[in-house]
Amino acid sequence: MSERKEIASGGSGSTDLQETMAYIAERGQKLIAEFLERNPLEESLSRPDPYNIGGAFMEMTTKLLSDPQRLIEANLSLWQNYMSLWQSTTRRIMGAEADPIALPHPTDRRFKDEMWEANEIFDFIKQSYLLSSRWIQGLVHTVEGMEPRQAQKVEFYTRQFVDAMAPSNFVMTNPEVLKATIETGGENLLKGLKNMLSDLERGKGKLAISMTDYDAFKVGENIATTPGKVVFRNDLMELIQYAPTTEEVFEKPLLIVPPWINKYYILDLRPKNSLVAWARDQGHTVFLISWVNPGPELAHKDIENYMLEGPLAALLAIEKATGQSHVNVLAYCIGGTLMTATLAYMAANHDHRVLSCTLLTTMTDFEDPGELGVFIDDVQVSTLENKMSETGFLEGRDMATTFNLLRSNDLIWSFVINNYLLGKEPFPFDLLYWNSDSTRMPAAMHGSYLRLMYKENKLVKQGGITLAGIPIDLGLIKTPLYMLSTKEDHIAPWISTYSLHQKVPGSIRFVLSGSGHVAGVVNPPVADRYNYWTNPRWYKKPQAWLDNATQHHGSWWVDWQAWVEKRAGAKVPARVPGKGKLKPICNAPGDYVKVRSE
Repeated sequence: MSERKEIASGGSGSTDLQETMAYIAERGQKLIAEFLERNPLEESLSRPDPYNIGGAFMEMTTKLLSDPQRLIEANLSLWQNYMSLWQSTTRRIMGAEADPIALPHPTDRRFKDEMWEANEIFDFIKQSYLLSSRWIQGLVHTVEGMEPRQAQKVEFYTRQFVDAMAPSNFVMTNPEVLKATIETGGENLLKGLKNMLSDLERGKGKLAISMTDYDAFKVGENIATTPGKVVFRNDLMELIQYAPTTEEVFEKPLLIVPPWINKYYILDLRPKNSLVAWARDQGHTVFLISWVNPGPELAHKDIENYMLEGPLAALLAIEKATGQSHVNVLAYCIGGTLMTATLAYMAANHDHRVLSCTLLTTMTDFEDPGELGVFIDDVQVSTLENKMSETGFLEGRDMATTFNLLRSNDLIWSFVINNYLLGKEPFPFDLLYWNSDSTRMPAAMHGSYLRLMYKENKLVKQGGITLAGIPIDLGLIKTPLYMLSTKEDHIAPWISTYSLHQKVPGSIRFVLSGSGHVAGVVNPPVADRYNYWTNPRWYKKPQAWLDNATQHHGSWWVDWQAWVEKRAGAKVPARVPGKGKLKPICNAPGDYVKVRSE
């Protein structure tokens, strides 16, 4: 049992309150001392605005004050809504029926407790918050004349502020927490404080919020369990060949290129939702790249290295293992961005070994990168580069924090309430375990990726980047593409991914899945959820494509299989890992995936 669980099992019923508080104070003082030792105060004061927010809000304030009439009208509207809320609440207190003035969004889980509606006071608190938060966000959104990236930054951090100020995040204004506090005599708050201290200790002075029971999962034992062998290894990746489950397999192997931001096993969490296992069961000989979790010794590795030592090295290894030089490729997220650049590199060299390429939620045109663009400007990129120059890599938790902020209510504040206010242990959840198993980024690769892709958008420019001496031109790509994007993607907005068809002359089947960046991809047919849209015609505007698309219920996996098997060749006897010219190094999932950032 972990220290966290041992600590949480104690409570005010079994330990004297004074001793408990003394114990908490001692741990807290130790944490503060250690944190200040690692993060001197003068160093923190030297970078008071690491996210470069101040200038954006100053510009917004200037624009807002230059239009006092708009500000007056917005204030009047807010006060009118508050008067209506007071009248509505008064009628309810007097026993009369009254329609709500402000309703939470149906997907907003912060106000799911029945007391938020049943109790007039908590209903007033809820609606008051909704009115105020929407007023603030609406006011910011309507400010005219701001540079688009600055406006996006203001709107993003305004949302972070209003999310943080939600009444559900405070003891005295959350009915569920108040009830638990009364019923346990405050034991939930003591346990919550201990949970917070444990998270601070785990994060070495920085709050590393526990999202799941980390002792409930072990890579290779109950997640990432599809049988196979590591048949090739270099500095950047291990190549896994999975064991077949069919007597015959398609002639052409399938190579999966996952992103290196997170670990590959999002595609192999459990047997029931493993895309790796499902593709194997359809008769593919599946190979997969498992990227290394890099340390300072790999600080010099850049995008070119990831191409040469990643997919290109894998193609050579697959030919040795199977005798097949031609393969189909499936690439996910930035693995897809890398693979798109690789296809252009191969086309320039008249290399046609990739028969088809599937790109899952892949950005190639970074003109509108969505909310991730909030974190990309000269100041922030320079700050990151300076930080990485000291360590040789970007810490995994830094990248994880960025992604968590994109969905702060789900990935931050819900756990603050559960772990710290209610004093509960997080639920064992494989997806959140994977989300917390972050990876580091080599300094050279991450710095150049941010500048070349997000900052300068050079991949879509002819000759904008050069890899291994070859200017990259996406216009040379004639490999058939299957593009899967997701409707609610906050990392690779589908409207941005759609634009690749304007750059690539080859055939493209574009499919839009429901849900988001992960759930929309990891959607096995047996789950029978979500929808996907197809449309064989191309339209200049993505919304026009969707308006004329056909909606299908279920998983896009079935549609993809029908597409890729036409390019997979005839059936041949199943291939067993290690029976070719590449001998097994170790069992799947290999060694690289087991290295944790912390």
